[in-house]
Formats: sequence, C-alpha cells, structure tokens
Amino acid sequence: MGEIYLDNAATTPVSSEVLNDMYDKFKNNFGNASTLYQLGRQSKEILEDSRHVIAKSINANDNEIVFTSGGTESDNTAVIRTAEARQSLGKHIITTSIEHEAILKPMKYLEDHGFRVTYLPVDEHGNISMDDLKDALDDDTILVSIMTGNNEVGSKNPIHEIGELLKDHQAWFHTDAVQAYGLLDIDVKKDHIDLLSTSAHKLNGPKMIGFLYRRNGINFTSYIMGGDQEDKRRAGTENIPQISGFATAVKNLPSEKKKQRRETFRRFKREIVDGLTNNGIAIDVNGSMSDNTLPHVLNIWIKGISTYVMQTNLDLAGIAVSGGSACTAGSLEPSHVLTAMFGKESPRISESIRISFGAYTTDEDIQKLVTEITAIVKRLKKGNKK
Repeated sequence: MGEIYLDNAATTPVSSEVLNDMYDKFKNNFGNASTLYQLGRQSKEILEDSRHVIAKSINANDNEIVFTSGGTESDNTAVIRTAEARQSLGKHIITTSIEHEAILKPMKYLEDHGFRVTYLPVDEHGNISMDDLKDALDDDTILVSIMTGNNEVGSKNPIHEIGELLKDHQAWFHTDAVQAYGLLDIDVKKDHIDLLSTSAHKLNGPKMIGFLYRRNGINFTSYIMGGDQEDKRRAGTENIPQISGFATAVKNLPSEKKKQRRETFRRFKREIVDGLTNNGIAIDVNGSMSDNTLPHVLNIWIKGISTYVMQTNLDLAGIAVSGGSACTAGSLEPSHVLTAMFGKESPRISESIRISFGAYTTDEDIQKLVTEITAIVKRLKKGNKK
C-alpha cells in the first residue's frame, strides 16, 4: 500500500533537485569555507551565492542572513540573545499564547531569570487582537515575538500592522516564519521586521539548516560560541551542501509557483470540508477557511472520534496526518493551541486532526482521505451502537 503523506507542516520530503545539488556539493565542494586555498574559496563562493538567493527572497541585504541549524536555533537566538542584550532598556517581552515551543520555552526560561512576559490571547479563529497588543506595549518592552502563521491551525497574524506599530518603538520585532516562508511572499523591509526565523525542511529542503534574518543594526553576541564564522554571528563550520540545498529549494519557489500552490491548497481544504460534510460526517474547522490563513494547514474537529483513534485508523489505511505540532505529537499533553482557542474543557482538544499539504499532494490523495475518514467514522459509530 502506498503511503499518502498529509503532514507537510511537520516536514516535507526533499525534492530531487535539492538532493542532486547536495550530492554534488558533498562530492565536489567539501572544502572549509574559512580557508584560503582553492577548495575553500569554492565553498565560500557557494556559501555567499546561497546567501544572496535567500536574502533576495525576503528583500533583505545579503549580510543580514545568518545560517543556523534550523528554526529552533533561530528562535532561541532571537529571543534569548535579544533579552540579554537589551535588559538595560527594559525587561518586558510580548508574545502569543499559541507560539511554537521553540518560542514558548525560551520565554519560560527568561521568566525564570527575571523577565516579564505577556502572552497575548487568541480568539476562536486563532487570531490575536491588535488592541491587546497596543495595550500590552509599554516603555519597558524590548521585544515583540509573534509568529507569521500558526503551525497547528494555520491562523495568520497581521505582520505588517505589527511592524508599523513597532517601527518607532524601542522594541525589536521578531517573527517565527517557519511555516509561512516558502508559501507566502515576505518583505522584511516593507513590514519593518527586525528578526525572522525559518527552516529549510518545510519547503522540500534538508533538515537541520535554516537562517535567522538580523536587520543591520540589530546587535547581540553569537548564541553558538566558537569560531568566527558567519561574520562572528554564529560559530561552527558552515554546512555547504545543506546551505546550497536550502538555496536550491528557495529558487524552486518563485512567487508565481507559490501563488499556484496557495490556490491549489485552498481548493484542497474546501474539497475535504465539503466532501466530509456531504457524506454526513459531523466536523468543524478549528480556525478559519478564509484566505487570510496559511493555505496548507487544515485542522478539523471530527466530532465524537478521538484524535488517537482517527490517526491510528488512517495510518492503517496508509494515510499520515497529525494530531498537532510534530514537536509535541508524542506527548500526552493537549494541544496548547487548541486549548488557547477553545478552553481546556472543549472536546475539540482530543478529537481533532491536522491535515497539511505539500508539493506532492494530489487530487487523488484528497479523495482517498475523504473516503477513508468517512468509512472510519461510520464504522466506529456503527460499532458504538452495538
């Protein structure tokens, strides 16, 4: 039985173009980019060419891109190093209640070390209120960290409006764009973003490589200490094959292709919701079906069927979906995102699945998913009546 993979928000398969590029670099460009001889100079050229491709993708300057091991390191660096560097100006930080753990755990760490953190609430669509943000902002605020789009329910935040609000405030503006980069068009200058985190494995690139955008003028010491790589901003020998693979993945996603994918993925969402509803399956969307959401994430409440039971039955049918964030999927703890949206007593917390699309998702995959969920629900409902 062929596997139907519908958990692309967790990770994506590496594209053949990226694999071929990385193989070539592993084989032919193994030189250390910090050395002066020819092999090293070749690696340095690949490094800087890749940096240029990635900088251009968000309208940044080349020297504002710092390569990291991925989204978690980028998030940790932005949050912790900002707090440490700016604590003489204040010790207040603002974030949201539905951030990824790579933000929430550093925030808890900072709270344990004397910082004050405001967690903005969200409504039942997973959206923050700009009025809440304005009310929370004060003269002590040194950092606002708000994700571009949520990894569990796909809600998007008003990044441009936040940037406009903060452009004349002392607080630096960081956004975790791990789920959004590769699908949305991002312009760090237009949106007044100071710090931005990404990871390559969300857009058919390799794992364990990402970047932190640091606007020129944003200064703090290296989070990873050692050598002077990345202009003394991130120690460690640069992983040239991974970085080159990341750039290849980015080059494979021009604006027009991203637009086409957004349209296709929104159609997939409608087909799933309409298909299940027309088959008599009681569902509700956790979040929103509007265009103002991440197009590749659909989180649905399948009423009366536990997340574990639905995931297990779909797995037996050869379909991979998630119960929430992949980073906490093995935990018995309920989704903090759904809890923030609906309250800890809501049945949605234990009866919802996340479906997420990618470059290789087909119409046949969507039809098969609808057919299997319908069959599973009807079989389980019938068994419960006996």
